[in-house]
Amino acid sequence: MLNMNRRRKTLLRLAGGGLLLGLLAGCVHIPDAAERNGQALQLAAARGWQPLSLRTGSFSLRAYLPASVPATGTLTVYLEGDGLAWLSADTPSLDPTPLTPLSLLLALQDPEPAAYLARPCQYEGVGSELCAQKYWTSHRFAPEVVQASNQALDQLKQRFQAQRLVLIGYSGGGTLASLLAARRQDVAGLITLAANLDHQAWTAAKHLSPLAGSLNPADSWQRLQHVPQRHYVGAADRQVGSGPVLSYAAHFPGTKRPEVVLVPGFDHYCCWQQRWPALKQEALSSWPVSP
Repeated sequence: MLNMNRRRKTLLRLAGGGLLLGLLAGCVHIPDAAERNGQALQLAAARGWQPLSLRTGSFSLRAYLPASVPATGTLTVYLEGDGLAWLSADTPSLDPTPLTPLSLLLALQDPEPAAYLARPCQYEGVGSELCAQKYWTSHRFAPEVVQASNQALDQLKQRFQAQRLVLIGYSGGGTLASLLAARRQDVAGLITLAANLDHQAWTAAKHLSPLAGSLNPADSWQRLQHVPQRHYVGAADRQVGSGPVLSYAAHFPGTKRPEVVLVPGFDHYCCWQQRWPALKQEALSSWPVSP
């Protein structure tokens, strides 16, 4: 019974980080890292986008952006989710490159100047000694991860000659986007989809081990008070759900509390792509001054 309970707790912890339940059944072919990388390249090329490796102090981060980069006042950057972090309830993946790069699919639909930013070790391979497994498991939001992503945003901003950023993140990408917004002065808006914005409250509620070494967006609420925000939650999301987002929002005083929108019929994966970019436009139009 003890082993069963431990396995169940592990499963719940992983599901909160984006575990694909279908993989647990053992009946789904898992494309290797090269196939997953090739899929993203094809998706981007079909829309005239190209890959770019952004060198930072800690990691090389994969970005995708249009072949012709327009100068713009406001650049929208999409941050990817946790990707293929786990193969089963107790087996971490050897490479976190996403099976389905949802944030890339959203970015490619955006009619405004936009770029895509992957997470550490996605697409760029795990041969580097810096790509330790902890960076897509327990330390996925570590200070060095946030710092590297922050440096990558600076490089993207320079390429587009942008003055402001709108950050959009799916799942763990929304967690990271919130941490980045708290550390920058140029974020004109923050939109998250199915994001765990208070992972400490989530693990406490589930009686799980915390994400050791990871920063928590809820702890940065004071620095996020003046950032326009909207956080979308799938009403049928059983992996993250509304609890962590509502806990995050509750830290803010009433007049500064960010908007949390529960979307009927959506879960952790469905149906963000089908409703984008209308959801983005709804968020922008809800802010006092659009970017």
